[in-house]
Amino acid sequence: MAKYRKLGRTSSQRKALLRNQVTALLNNGKIVTTEAKAKEVKKIAEGLIALAVKEKDNFEMVKVTAKVARKDADGKRVKEVVDGKKKTVYDEVEKEIKKDMPSRLHARRQMLKVLYTVTEVPTTNAGKKRGTKEVDLVAKLFDEYGAKYADRKGGYTRIVKIGQRKGDGALEVLLELV
Repeated sequence: MAKYRKLGRTSSQRKALLRNQVTALLNNGKIVTTEAKAKEVKKIAEGLIALAVKEKDNFEMVKVTAKVARKDADGKRVKEVVDGKKKTVYDEVEKEIKKDMPSRLHARRQMLKVLYTVTEVPTTNAGKKRGTKEVDLVAKLFDEYGAKYADRKGGYTRIVKIGQRKGDGALEVLLELV
């Protein structure tokens, strides 16, 4: 018996399909798909969540100084003339950032290998680039799901059978995070 389901696709198509569905599951919390696909997606998603739970507190807070452009009342950069050229004025600001420990950094990179980038579009600007923002799914995994499932020893997802699909009679299921 094979170690995974082939799902009637080539390896590149199968990998893209599973990455897409895992990304959708972690972004939305639930997806509707066929039973065979759900079982494969479940394996991948549970591995990512387990990784997030394991590494959720593995970071240190570090103070850094950063140069930030000074802005006027309108939100535009302040420029001054130096040697006949306009140059932006910068202020030094101290920030406190999270610095990943090596094992958490490795976990983050493992997650990024599987997850696609997600762009969230507000309903008012549907179809436009303005106002869109990129969702950091890896941060969501560490902060939200890592904390939520910290006391749980696995079984982060649930498969609920819905019924047969009208077109081809395939068994449809709801795959959701518990």
